[in-house]
Amino acid sequence: MGLIYVDNAATTAVFPEVVAAMHQTISAHYGNPSSIHAAGRSAKAKVESARKTIAKELGVLPQEIIFMSGGTEGDNTVIQSAVNHLGIKHVISSPIEHHAVLHPLRHLAEKGLIVLHMVNVLPSGMPDLDDLVRLLQLNDEKKLVSLMHVNNEVGTVIDLKKIGDLCHEHHALFHSDTVQSIGHFPMKLGDLPVDFAVASAHKFHGPKGIGFLYAKKQTGLSSILKGGSQERGMRAGTEAVHDIVGLETAFKIAYKNMNHDAVYLKDLKKYCIKKLEMELAGTLFNGACSNTEASTHTIVNARLPIDEKKANLLAFHLDLQGICCSKGSACQSGSETGSHVLQHLLTPEENKRPSLRFSFSIQNTKSEIDTLVKTLVDYANS
Repeated sequence: MGLIYVDNAATTAVFPEVVAAMHQTISAHYGNPSSIHAAGRSAKAKVESARKTIAKELGVLPQEIIFMSGGTEGDNTVIQSAVNHLGIKHVISSPIEHHAVLHPLRHLAEKGLIVLHMVNVLPSGMPDLDDLVRLLQLNDEKKLVSLMHVNNEVGTVIDLKKIGDLCHEHHALFHSDTVQSIGHFPMKLGDLPVDFAVASAHKFHGPKGIGFLYAKKQTGLSSILKGGSQERGMRAGTEAVHDIVGLETAFKIAYKNMNHDAVYLKDLKKYCIKKLEMELAGTLFNGACSNTEASTHTIVNARLPIDEKKANLLAFHLDLQGICCSKGSACQSGSETGSHVLQHLLTPEENKRPSLRFSFSIQNTKSEIDTLVKTLVDYANS
C-alpha cells in the first residue's frame, strides 16, 4: 500500500532535480568556500550564484540574504540579535506564532531581558490591528514586532504591507517568519516594509537543514554565533555548498511553476473542503483555512465530528492506513499538550473534537483526497 502524504506543511519530498544538483555539487565542488585556491573559488561561486538567484526573485540585495540552517536559526538570530545588539527591550508577538519564535521570546522575557507583549488574535487567526496599534503606542521605546506571514497550522495569511507600515509608522522593526510562504507566494521583500524574514528549503521540495535569513541592509543585525567570518560575518561556520545548491534549485522550480501550482493547489484544497462537508457532515474548519482568499492554498485544518473516545486513536488509525497527516505542527510531535494554536483559537468545548491538518503539495491528487475522506468516514461510522 502506497503512502498518502498530506503533511507537506511539516516537510516536502525533495524533487529529483534537487537531488541531482546536490549530488553533482558534492562530487565536483567539494572545496571550502573560504579557501582562495581553485577548489575553494569553485565552491564559493556556487554559493554566490544561489544568493543572487534568491535576491533577484525577492527584489533584495544579495548581501541581504544570509544562508542558515533554516527557519529556527533565522528566527533566533533576529530575536536574540535584536535584544543583544540593537537594544530592543519591548517585543510584540502573538500567542499563535511558531515555537521557533515563541520559545526564545519567552526565554528572554523570563530572564528579564525584554517585556513581551501579546497582540490579541481574532478567531480567524488574524492579529487584531487595533490592538497592535495600542501596543505600538504603549511607550516611545524601540520595539520589535514578530508576526508570521502564514500560520503553519491553520494557514491564515496576514497582510505584510499593512502590518509593516503600522510598525514603521511607530518606529518599530518588523520581523516575519515566512517559512510557509516563501516558495509558495510571489513576494518582493524589497518592496515590503519588512526588516527581517526567514525561509526553509524543505517547505518547497528542497533539502532539510538549509534556509536563509533576509535582513534589510543597515538594520544593524549581528551574528549570534562566534567563529569565522562566513556569510559576511553574519553566520559563522563553513557553508554547506551542496545544501545551498539544493535550496537554489528548489527555489527556481518553485518560482518558475508558482502560478500553475497555485491554481492546482487551490482547486485541490476546495475539493478537499467540499468533500469533507459532503461526506462527513458536521466537519468544521479552524481559523480562516476554509476561506481560500484569506489563507494559504496548501493547508486545511479540519475539526471532525468524531467523539472523544474514537479521537484518541484517530491519528494511529490513519497511520495504519498509510495516511500521513498531522494533529498540529510537526515540531510538537510527542507532545501531549496539543496544539497551542488551536488552544488559543478554540474554546475548550470545541477542542474536545479532534482536529487534523492536511497540507498539500503539487504531488497530491483528488484520488488521494477521496481515499482520505472515505477512511475518515469509515472510521467515524465504525
